[in-house]
Amino acid sequence: MNLLASRLIRSAARHPGAVALVAVHHTYICRELLERVAALAGYLQSRGVRTGEVLALQSDSTEVVALSAYVASWLGCALFPLNPALASERRATLIRLAGAREDASALLLEAISCVADGNSEPEPWTKSVIELFIATSGTQGEPKAVMLSGANLEAGALASNRSLPLSAGDAWLACLPLYHIGGMAILYRCAEAGASAVLHESFDPQRVWQDLAAYRISHISLVPAMLARLLDTCGDSPPPPSLKYALIGGGPLSAALAARARAAGWPLCATYGMSETGSQVATLCGLTGDWIPGQVGAPLPGFDVEIVAEDGQLTSGIGRIRIRGGAVMAGYANPQHRPGQGLDSGWFVSGDFGCLDEQGRLNVLGRHDDMLVSGGVNVHPQAVEAVLERCPGVAAAALSAMADEVWGDFLVALVVGEADSEMLGKWCRDELPSAMRPRRFVHVQALPRNAMGKLDRMALRSLLQDKLA
Repeated sequence: MNLLASRLIRSAARHPGAVALVAVHHTYICRELLERVAALAGYLQSRGVRTGEVLALQSDSTEVVALSAYVASWLGCALFPLNPALASERRATLIRLAGAREDASALLLEAISCVADGNSEPEPWTKSVIELFIATSGTQGEPKAVMLSGANLEAGALASNRSLPLSAGDAWLACLPLYHIGGMAILYRCAEAGASAVLHESFDPQRVWQDLAAYRISHISLVPAMLARLLDTCGDSPPPPSLKYALIGGGPLSAALAARARAAGWPLCATYGMSETGSQVATLCGLTGDWIPGQVGAPLPGFDVEIVAEDGQLTSGIGRIRIRGGAVMAGYANPQHRPGQGLDSGWFVSGDFGCLDEQGRLNVLGRHDDMLVSGGVNVHPQAVEAVLERCPGVAAAALSAMADEVWGDFLVALVVGEADSEMLGKWCRDELPSAMRPRRFVHVQALPRNAMGKLDRMALRSLLQDKLA
């Protein structure tokens, strides 16, 4: 047995009638969920599923994915939830990397559709085995997935629940995809605390707004684009008083959006994390008027964070963010499930640039892979984008570049909003040093983003080429 099922057993013993999961068509109390999971596990065992296997699942139903996570945990198997829109070639590569069963999706769906409640005896919980595989959200290069053990997931859930206090009676609304760590981590946090996880099939701002009150939601995880749509939907009305923490991550939160949400009474927490760290690494709550985009506070309990130069040596300035701690992955996926790939003596060197202040608080400056070099000067797109989004008449902005013999990267800003190029140029001359200023502005209806709301930098370059062709 793995972590998730062991925590369900504990909750069912302590509070059998408490709500564990809220799905679109059904609400599961702890006792009922336990019986359902046990029956599904027994069925899968009868079909040849054995402890230690990796069960890859491709489903657009968050209820199916959540049930499968509990069932895999009961069986002592690892779950590998995959994006239902994943191309078949990429899916095959990821399944091969993880050493997963090809027929797992069919078996899980078959079991959920036809098995009644029943009983099955679980094995003792083993912390060290891999419990979860998560495909990384990067859009470049070969597919990769992280391996997270029960110990990793427990450390991550405990650190989060201590920083954003979560307990029995609380409810966390999950409208992020469960095939991303930001969504899946909610199941583990709620199971650890005995809280309720309220599942949405996709992000519908009207339904989210309604359910905040209907289920007395105490915690919610959002990406900035979701927060913006929620504010548009609710007309900048304050959220229900039950909401204590709105965790905003998955991409840079602009100062303008933070100020708008803060004025409406949203309890914002700027957060930083990734699949390789089991979700959260650092989180800053109670954002004030002088908050600067990228500030995410001190590392959570159990994490060590350092800044290193390109040669791997510690630096007091800007450099790569590296992380160590109990929640850091066992390693990148490989068919033998051999730990350590992607780690250096337990440290994970991220693809993000950042710095630490004198109090040890982290400031995230952008992706290493996204850095542009214009006129021999390194330019971090997020720093320029944060300035552009403070300009009146700019709803969203992204910095990209075209290859140029003189500049190297000829900086071009793609802008959503009514601010014209003259106004934007003046704003940048006043707010940015010369080397960081966009040399051209292109107006677009919307910026390309992935399922988590992050800017798709590759699609951004393609869009720019089409616009300037």
